[in-house]
Amino acid sequence: MKRRTAVKSAPPTPLETLEQVFATLNPEAEPGDLAAQMVRELAAPGRLEGARLWRIVNGQLQVWQESGKLPPPDAVHVAEMLRNREASGGNGSGPSLGGEGRAHTWMLGRESTPVGVLEARARTKLDDSTMGWLELFRRYAEVALESSERRNAVIELSTIVEATKRLNSTLDLAELLNIILQLTTRHSGAERGTVFLVDHEKKEIWSLVGLGLEQHEIRLPVTKGIAGWVAQHGETVNLADAYADPRFESEFDLRLGFRTRSLLCLPIRNKDGETIGVLQLLNKKAGSFTHADETMLRAISDHVALALENAQLHRELLHKQRMERDLALARSIQLGLLPEQPPQLEGFDFAVSHRTSLEVGGDYYDFIPLGVDTLLTVVADVEGKGVGSAMVMANLQATLHALVAHLHSLERLVESLNDMILTDTRGQKYMTMFVTLLDKPHRTLHYVNAGHVPPAVVRANGSVEYLTEGGMVVGLFPSVTFDRGHVKLEPGDVFVACTDGITEAMNAAGDEFGREQLAQMVGRERHLPAAEIVKSVLTEVDLFSRGGMHEDDRVILILKVV
Repeated sequence: MKRRTAVKSAPPTPLETLEQVFATLNPEAEPGDLAAQMVRELAAPGRLEGARLWRIVNGQLQVWQESGKLPPPDAVHVAEMLRNREASGGNGSGPSLGGEGRAHTWMLGRESTPVGVLEARARTKLDDSTMGWLELFRRYAEVALESSERRNAVIELSTIVEATKRLNSTLDLAELLNIILQLTTRHSGAERGTVFLVDHEKKEIWSLVGLGLEQHEIRLPVTKGIAGWVAQHGETVNLADAYADPRFESEFDLRLGFRTRSLLCLPIRNKDGETIGVLQLLNKKAGSFTHADETMLRAISDHVALALENAQLHRELLHKQRMERDLALARSIQLGLLPEQPPQLEGFDFAVSHRTSLEVGGDYYDFIPLGVDTLLTVVADVEGKGVGSAMVMANLQATLHALVAHLHSLERLVESLNDMILTDTRGQKYMTMFVTLLDKPHRTLHYVNAGHVPPAVVRANGSVEYLTEGGMVVGLFPSVTFDRGHVKLEPGDVFVACTDGITEAMNAAGDEFGREQLAQMVGRERHLPAAEIVKSVLTEVDLFSRGGMHEDDRVILILKVV
């Protein structure tokens, strides 16, 4: 039997090998991915030892992709080769920039406007066959990359157009953040993402919504995590393995049962270059986030920033309008707690004015008839101003009206108010108070001054008597006792009580209006009806405090014996 001799197949020709390479490349890929495929194929086993693609961005050479064994990149040397070629106007050898032995370098793109450079290094000396093979590959690479760049530019432009339309479709912040995440996760292939907004005052970043998460708010300091680092430094972070970076905080993964692999985090800057937000994308579904992902996201970041600022301004406007409505309602309610008119008592002329520096305040006055011949009068000033003080003032009003029906001692009334207010406010708010009981038949005022601005009795002859008997402020300490004072009133006498918004009103020089000036003015105007005296005092205080820095709630009450 005749032995058959095995016939060895001939090794593939360079052209056949090139066809195999072309078959593995995906010309539909984005430029960065296509460049990576090219250098990997060139440096595959049985081909070159290494390959490197440079690209020119803003006139600067940058390593784009490389694979295999290569000497360290030398941008200065490659740039010098390009300059020499431009200076010589080309040397008739096509796009070759030079090289000898195992290494060679080619220009990519038109001679007048090169877009990149291909470096190739063989395991042995580059022969004519390999040089021809590489020249064909260079031509293909040039055409494929230019085509990919153009296609990618069209995709990027259409993405920007779509993003701009969608980002301008709403002013609702939560909806806008959702749109941003839908756009960015879809175009980058991320599993989930979060938009963090930067709170520069609190030095925090916070998110209102997360794609793939339940809608809830996450707040963390800018010193924590990758997103915090980006908010502080304004630089992009692209990680193939998030856990390998010490800045990464794994506690959110543990809390949510999630495993972060790749991570891309970019700053969102406004037109002034200030970082107003951070976009964080997690786990690209196919590999790691690429430079092209970064480029695409940067391209829409200006539109994102503008939309975010508009949405936040709209949100703040809605919040302000809601607050104004609530404060207007609160003011209406507070005014409803105060007497509409002072009482009409034979032999006495009452007038009162109440004005807050804000929509609502903590100054309080009241008239509570206790019988045909007795009237309880209160002037009080809750510490501070605004909503908190107004709430305590409302509590005081309710507590006072509940107590007067059961207590017949003026001192005991104030002592009970002190303990009840302290229980309700836990010592966070205190108040000054002047409580009087008018005995009409005897024209006598019984009073307790609980740390309040001492009211004055301006006598018909012009002398002044200040009412100071009582004790300390209400609402600071338990079981405080108070003393009662009394003063006899005569026809022509004027009793004036106020809050410190009157006496502490300041002029531009920082001088206070003061209780002595108030008493002197009431003395000059004591012949007028009570309402006219109130009007004169307020006008004088307004003129005095014009240009001053201190503005507070104001109550003034006048009782004139006629």
